[in-house]
Amino acid sequence: MQTVQTTPQQDRPEQESRAVEQVERLCAQLEAAEGVPVPLQELARTAGLSPWATHRLFKRVTGITPRDYAQALREGRLRGELRRSGNVTRALYEAGYGSSSRLYEGADDALGMTPATYARGGRNARIVYGLADSPLGQLLVAATEHGLCFIALGDDPDTLEAELRNDFPAAAELRRDQDAVEEPLAELLAYLAGQVPHFDLPLDIRATAFQRRVWNELVAIPYGETRSYAEIAERLGLPRAQRAVGRACGSNPVSLVIPCHRVLRSDGDPGGYRWGVARKRRLLRDEATGAAGS
Repeated sequence: MQTVQTTPQQDRPEQESRAVEQVERLCAQLEAAEGVPVPLQELARTAGLSPWATHRLFKRVTGITPRDYAQALREGRLRGELRRSGNVTRALYEAGYGSSSRLYEGADDALGMTPATYARGGRNARIVYGLADSPLGQLLVAATEHGLCFIALGDDPDTLEAELRNDFPAAAELRRDQDAVEEPLAELLAYLAGQVPHFDLPLDIRATAFQRRVWNELVAIPYGETRSYAEIAERLGLPRAQRAVGRACGSNPVSLVIPCHRVLRSDGDPGGYRWGVARKRRLLRDEATGAAGS
């Protein structure tokens, strides 16, 4: 009997069909949760993939992240409950919002962040992290079950681990696990090597409404370009808020993914950077070179 060999082109429709089926199962899981946050790790177990691959698959098939899909479900339930009862407070809780502030903080969010599931200091958070050598020294990446929560650069692993513990002093668990963060580490290292101009990684970070607005503006700065603190303030409609913009940049917990290094003073001086001005200059130089060669 003659065997029939399929080509990659013939396999592609079958692969796409399997991908759609996987995402349909994930959507059903999110719908069944009825407003209760579903950790990315749980979705990954359903898909049979890593959390990072699950996030990319969901976004590739649907055009939005799992978090965005869950948010849309909550908003749909909110509208339905408002039509049914007319009671705003009841509608918020029936739709799965923990408080009215959660509803308003979700507006104007281009980062794809999940609302951080831990209180200040990381209380009750379970965090895993890994370290790697990079062109800018040691790179530390930490994540909760929902996404990245901390990225650091430095010369000494012990110092970076101390920085992580300082940012999350009340974490329920803080454990080194290279395998758990292998994929985001690889993506960040590829970026630092000039191979990846942007990221598609889930984030789990705390932010005030103002910080979110600033960080959204940072993410919108194209690779290889810069903006001034004054320009960011103007874009926010708050021309006198340059110092507040600077503080929001300095409080960014996931540098590189949220590119606070792309913001300079109006005179072109790099200003400050948590991981050292020399690293900021190197990042800007490498991005400018990469953009010119693309």
